[in-house]
Amino acid sequence: MDNTAIKNTISEIFNDIANGIETGNFAKKTRIGLTILGSELGPQELLAGAEQAQKANPDMEVVVIGSGVNTNLQLIEAADEKEAHFLMDTMLTEGNLDSAVTLHYSFPIGVSTVGRVITPGKGKELYLAATTGTSATERVTAMLKNTIYGIAAAKACGIENPTVGILNIDGARQVERTLKSLKENGYPITFTESARSDGGVVMRGNDLLLGVPDIMVADSLTGNVLMKIFSAFTSGGNYESLGYGYGPGIGENYNKIICILSRASGAPVVAGAIAYAGQLAKGRLLDSVKAEFAKVKKAGWDEIIGKLECPTVTAQKTGDGDGIKPPPEKIVTCEISGIEILDLENAVQSLWKKGIYAFSGMGCTGPIVMIADEDKERSIAILKENGYL
Repeated sequence: MDNTAIKNTISEIFNDIANGIETGNFAKKTRIGLTILGSELGPQELLAGAEQAQKANPDMEVVVIGSGVNTNLQLIEAADEKEAHFLMDTMLTEGNLDSAVTLHYSFPIGVSTVGRVITPGKGKELYLAATTGTSATERVTAMLKNTIYGIAAAKACGIENPTVGILNIDGARQVERTLKSLKENGYPITFTESARSDGGVVMRGNDLLLGVPDIMVADSLTGNVLMKIFSAFTSGGNYESLGYGYGPGIGENYNKIICILSRASGAPVVAGAIAYAGQLAKGRLLDSVKAEFAKVKKAGWDEIIGKLECPTVTAQKTGDGDGIKPPPEKIVTCEISGIEILDLENAVQSLWKKGIYAFSGMGCTGPIVMIADEDKERSIAILKENGYL
């Protein structure tokens, strides 16, 4: 190490000590990445949220990924969204980031986000499970998984015994019966009661406004609409100013903490999302998910889900289903959208039959099939031929 490097290292050490004296915090800082490209409000709006979050949370280190801004925060240069996501994923995989906040990110099927809002009735925080992504292609299965995701997120944020309510939408009663059956079999879940006079675990609109449960279970499309209303009702809809964003993508085997913003998320929501991502990292969200699934599986989860899932999904998991198996894996960076969610897994298998590696996912505008760039034209032709496009 040359003299200059030694001086820089010593300087960094003294800066860290000085910061510890000033803040009283000598622990290792939690590093949260934020990509700032792709917003309708521009990168400067997202940067403002990053700087707010850094100022309010001295135990965190916010790392900005993008271009076109000047800041005292660490800036990782990226020319476009694709490069920003690549850098973000790489830093998460290598342990250079503990969690990240981004937008326009595609999660695989099985992963959904748990948002967090501030309800207007009593100013109470509420976890919305879920707000983007698709936990499963069958509605009740998806809502059951959303419940587990919501509980895991709330516990990672320090709520030891979160209460659960189920929004009064299609499938709510079946979800209620199934969750109560899991509880009878030993899964420790705490249900709340509606604020309305007739009570019950199925929640009304009033319960949403009051924030009656800690976790409100819904399908992701309904949750997405609710998130937009809660976060932007004071602005007329074109600027999200309240809450913590659409939350982390959670799945049983998903191994990254990536929280989602929308293109209309303003600086206050960006700051909230970064704080949320920091809490999840410090609260070890991934371990919380594993622990929750371990408990629910002891109560008969796999058997219950196996009966609910559509046959195509089950066949894909086991590798059979008329003998259809995926071709060898390859790097996929191209998205094909416009396929109905209920047709998504069949669409993927139609490509497998032709020797094209593909997998299903959920983009910011709906279901997608991910394939390699060189397979795009042939894949579109096959999907059209089979009536999926």
